Amino acid sequence: MAQAIRTTCAYCGVGCGIAATPTGPRSVIIKGDEAHPANGGRLCSKGTHLGETVALTGRLLHPMIGKRRANWDKALDLVAKKFRETIERHGPDSVAFYVSGQLLTEDYYVANKLMKGFIGSANIDTNSRLCMSSAVAGHNRAFGEDVVPASYDDLEEADLIILVGSNTAWCHPIVYQRIQAARAARGTKLVVIDPRRTETCEGADLHLPIRPGMDVALMNGLLAWCHATWNIDRTFLQDHVSAPEGFWEHIRVGHDLWTTAKTCDVAPALLEQFFTLFAENPRTVTLFSQGINQSIRGTDQVNAIINLHLGTGRIGKPGAAPFSITGQPNAMGGREVGGLASTLAAHMDFAPENVARVGRFWAAPQMATKPGLKAVDLFRAINEGRIKALWIMATNPAVSLPDAGRVRDALEAIPFLVVSDIIADTDSSAHAHVRLPAAGWGEKDGTVTNSDRTISRQRPFMALPGEARPDWWIITQVARRMGWKSAFAYDRPADIWREHARLTAYQNEGQRLLNLRAQAAIGNDAYDAMDSFRWGGTPFADGHFPTPDGKARLVLTKQMDLQGPLRDWPLTLNTGRYRDQWHTMTRTGLAPKLARHREEPLVEIHPQDADALGLADRDLARVSTAQGDSIFRVSISDGQRPGEIFTPIHWTDQISSGGRTGLLPRPLVDPHSGQPGFKSTPAAVEKVSTQWQGFLILRGQEPVKLPCLWSTRVAVPGGALYELAGNGDPVRLEACLPRGERVEAIDHVRGSRRVAIIQDGRLAGVLFVTRNGLLPSRDWLIGQLAADDVGATVLAARGPGSQPDKGATICVCFDIGLNQIVAAIRDQKLVDVPAIGKALGAGTNCGSCRPAIANILAQTSQETLHAAE
Repeated sequence: MAQAIRTTCAYCGVGCGIAATPTGPRSVIIKGDEAHPANGGRLCSKGTHLGETVALTGRLLHPMIGKRRANWDKALDLVAKKFRETIERHGPDSVAFYVSGQLLTEDYYVANKLMKGFIGSANIDTNSRLCMSSAVAGHNRAFGEDVVPASYDDLEEADLIILVGSNTAWCHPIVYQRIQAARAARGTKLVVIDPRRTETCEGADLHLPIRPGMDVALMNGLLAWCHATWNIDRTFLQDHVSAPEGFWEHIRVGHDLWTTAKTCDVAPALLEQFFTLFAENPRTVTLFSQGINQSIRGTDQVNAIINLHLGTGRIGKPGAAPFSITGQPNAMGGREVGGLASTLAAHMDFAPENVARVGRFWAAPQMATKPGLKAVDLFRAINEGRIKALWIMATNPAVSLPDAGRVRDALEAIPFLVVSDIIADTDSSAHAHVRLPAAGWGEKDGTVTNSDRTISRQRPFMALPGEARPDWWIITQVARRMGWKSAFAYDRPADIWREHARLTAYQNEGQRLLNLRAQAAIGNDAYDAMDSFRWGGTPFADGHFPTPDGKARLVLTKQMDLQGPLRDWPLTLNTGRYRDQWHTMTRTGLAPKLARHREEPLVEIHPQDADALGLADRDLARVSTAQGDSIFRVSISDGQRPGEIFTPIHWTDQISSGGRTGLLPRPLVDPHSGQPGFKSTPAAVEKVSTQWQGFLILRGQEPVKLPCLWSTRVAVPGGALYELAGNGDPVRLEACLPRGERVEAIDHVRGSRRVAIIQDGRLAGVLFVTRNGLLPSRDWLIGQLAADDVGATVLAARGPGSQPDKGATICVCFDIGLNQIVAAIRDQKLVDVPAIGKALGAGTNCGSCRPAIANILAQTSQETLHAAE
């Protein structure tokens, strides 16, 4: 067997180390890297199943101009020519790059240098604007630099961990596992602040289901309580923190416990319990994520959290820090090189002395002198005709940006659009004039920085397929064709890394903590062998901050009054991620095991609201906002607050006829960071009636478009499952079946139709539709895709003997379903999660499902108790 290659996971900002052992040209065994500081060998469900996503299904393998294949020279010449001509006619601000946290640091660096130093515009922004730019703005306002003052090691040192606006168990599972390990080892307390009761809340000491958007009021109220009860660190404040005039007067007025409780819509006793826990545990880490950042007041929410830590001296010490955990694998690397339109490079802003410094270093002919257009404004400028040429790299804004219908209009209207991606067909690339095949995970070579400033190598363990090339190479080739050959004379990623490291150190005499001077002369072999390392040590341990006076800054924050229910939009829409999916599913959507946890895009709604709207579980419902609408499958959940709904962000036109969450949020942004507010859009829900429902299973990977109201594609072993619903005559669906021997069964009473297609004894496709009857479990039929000698009995949808339905998949790693877990609990009288793991294996690998298992255990035990009574 080949030797394991140490690399880094392709997903979230935890930055887990992976040991990847190739077993063939496009196959690999994935294990956690036990030596990596972020995960110590642990992997979540997505990381565990990365090996299922490295095949070439759907890959863009050759440059494309329009619908025609082109060679690299022709495609690159055209890109360079169009950008050059656009700049000559309309100026440098008429072009833009929209890049991604999926890029490696070296890719990001070259793109940023080309745009800001040579094209002469700052119109380069990133999809990281959508997930953590409010944290960047908050750090800069408080500390003078975008520095995360914490590390994952602080989780093992803390006595209290507060999770704010973070479904950590699903979105950062390895962080959640470290938290639970710390709780087991040293009794660390856990508080979860989230309007929704998610699986992260299972086993927490306290859950505060605050009204959405009330985080400033909550943190100001806690700071006021600390001030009144002498839990303020007055010495630290005097020596190391400056406050604006009137700050403490503002905190003292209107932030008493009862007023705060009313504003946040939580019981005063619950709030006092939280305040007391905070006072009793000075070693506190406050982790915050998208529930804080994705708000039109996200920066103030970030600063309210930081104010609390500064005011109580809980920073720069082991186990005490505010901690922003990012969503993407290299959002931090992009921040470090200046990949945001609001920053210049190497943690420098657009102050004249910084523009001059970076210009000297790059020997740049035309430096950008002011911030560029942030993501939402950038696409608005396209619709207004101000941006004439756009290059999208490794992202899918037609799905992920708010008001995505208008974004799609912009992509359709722009005179010249380039998309570099690994996937041939996305909702965004459908509008591209030029498509460029980029390297994917497992083929890329470079570095990434995770949420706690740890820099790790992403190493290739597979050859580049077809004509795919690394992003840094593609950008460099265009830059050379635009006339800047010597400035972009890179031969390998190590060349770019050394330049980036030199820039962080250039004329940096301690003004900025980001300083990679020790990396500036690293050799190629040393770069290849680089171990993970964290820059910046323990920030602020000496009480010094990178501000002109060396002090941190308290920022006066005020709670914004949020509008109540509207006549036409009486509900509040919140959006977010599912446990086993990632962004727009171009990678995770290929993994059959990951697809089974949440097969369809759901709108989660409280029972009270569902009853008022006449909705039952598994109905279809249309979610509407002022921006657009889309259809979702209904999931009734008492984890939602009444009046609030939740939808996932992942589904696209390539996968589903509905579930397009990006169409729904308002394009309103935070005034400081430009980050959109995805968490509180006024919305309405109405039932969608259908005359029939069904499913289609096809062998093979070729997607099909189905002529019905509702269809969602789910990857399964050997093919695809389509969940279906609609009106009219469903017989037209049979046109999507392949050719072959046909067997069918029709039940006129139930309005049911079952059709199977068999080719050479193997199942090629099966369609089940019913108007009044029940549909069978799909699992046995999916298994028949791999079977030989399939006959007409396949229409029974089950094999001989007892074939119990395993239920909804809970443990992805071992394919354990809800019904199996419930049966084991009852039959074997299991009393805890480890016992269930021992009996079934569930929860013993990646651990992502343990909160769900704990919840099932609690519910089953309660039902058993009621039955006994």
